[in-house]
Amino acid sequence: MQLVDDRPAGMGATQASAGVLAPYIEARESGPLLDLTARSLDLFDDFVAGVTSASGLRVSYRRSGTLDVATRNETMTEFSALAEVLAARGVAAELVDARAVRVLEPHLSEEALGGLLIPSHGHVVPMELTQALVAAARRSGARLVEQGRVRRVVPCGVDLTVETDGGSLTANAVVLAAGSWTGQIGVGGSTLRVPVRPVRGQLLRLSWDGAPLDRVIWGEHCYLVPWDDGTLFVGSTVEEAGFDERPTVAGVRGLIDAAVALVPRVRTAGFVAAKAGLRPCAPDALPIIGASARLPGLMYATGHFRNGVLLAPLTAQLVADAILEDRIDPALAATRPQRFGDL
Repeated sequence: MQLVDDRPAGMGATQASAGVLAPYIEARESGPLLDLTARSLDLFDDFVAGVTSASGLRVSYRRSGTLDVATRNETMTEFSALAEVLAARGVAAELVDARAVRVLEPHLSEEALGGLLIPSHGHVVPMELTQALVAAARRSGARLVEQGRVRRVVPCGVDLTVETDGGSLTANAVVLAAGSWTGQIGVGGSTLRVPVRPVRGQLLRLSWDGAPLDRVIWGEHCYLVPWDDGTLFVGSTVEEAGFDERPTVAGVRGLIDAAVALVPRVRTAGFVAAKAGLRPCAPDALPIIGASARLPGLMYATGHFRNGVLLAPLTAQLVADAILEDRIDPALAATRPQRFGDL
């Protein structure tokens, strides 16, 4: 097995991810995205345990919950409706008032009217998870090919040839997981490309002292993620900026203002870094996972938008089952590439 990337693993959108695992915030309405993300969250405990064991590396991972905070009465009404939906799905959630929300998180602004606590949510350190996955793959005999951008995947008899800037590779199965750049890779002789576009997300890393936040705090304009090393991550913007991966003054300022409004003590935090990543978004905001109709042996795994880390365990399972066991999961009906044409 060979893993091909044009830069070190994880240095695309992953390095600008806070690793939030919150399907019931990211996908509030019932539908395929909620089903996929909720199912993937259920896999995370075993996924992290397996990767840790296989790699020998530590992966920082916590299921400490999320607190979704409201500063408007309309948002509290939405939280009440969401709590009922979650109860019907058997998901624990607690609607809390203004007094109770500050007991849960004393650092919150006086503007907080209440919130929704979802204990099953959590977060993981994305780069640690990525490094552990690479290490586990190498232990299993995989070879990582860096600085080798893929240009085309073409048939070669019963196999496939992957043409890169550094040469060609041949395999009987190929997984095309190039994120925002997937549409730039030629597949066979077709001019039809996967319709993913880059959506920039900016993320701040701050240093935090004193009593830490206990869990991920999700506001109406940003979220805050406390990590075990004492840093606080603030995310995240959603910007149509093409392939521009630069953090911007406007993005940084907007996140700082939103974070201070939610948790005033952020004003005294130290500034460590600002990062930006390009998330691959399909026209319907659902991931594109499934077999190519044009090239036998080619599987797509892209278009995960804001949920790349969250959907990692399920995506891995769906792709591995299809390639290794010829087992097609019913979930692939919603993610199949052919909803966008003869891909």
